Amino acid sequence: MGLGAFVILIAVGAILTFASDWQMEGVNLDLVGLILMAVGIIGTAAYVSVLRRRRMVVPPVAPTVTEDDRRDLL
Repeated sequence: MGLGAFVILIAVGAILTFASDWQMEGVNLDLVGLILMAVGIIGTAAYVSVLRRRRMVVPPVAPTVTEDDRRDLL
């Protein structure tokens, strides 16, 4: 799942929790919305931490010059 899917989970959860007045027998839509928002927030945090680790750039190492290399130039 990408970052967009987690944002959609958060949005759907917020809509179910705060903006809907539907009543379903045997299902608490407020709780379902809270669960979706929690999964979306946890998923977003995990995705961002993995993405940050994946984009870590290691600076290039400068080549070392030895005495033999200097003598070859002369």
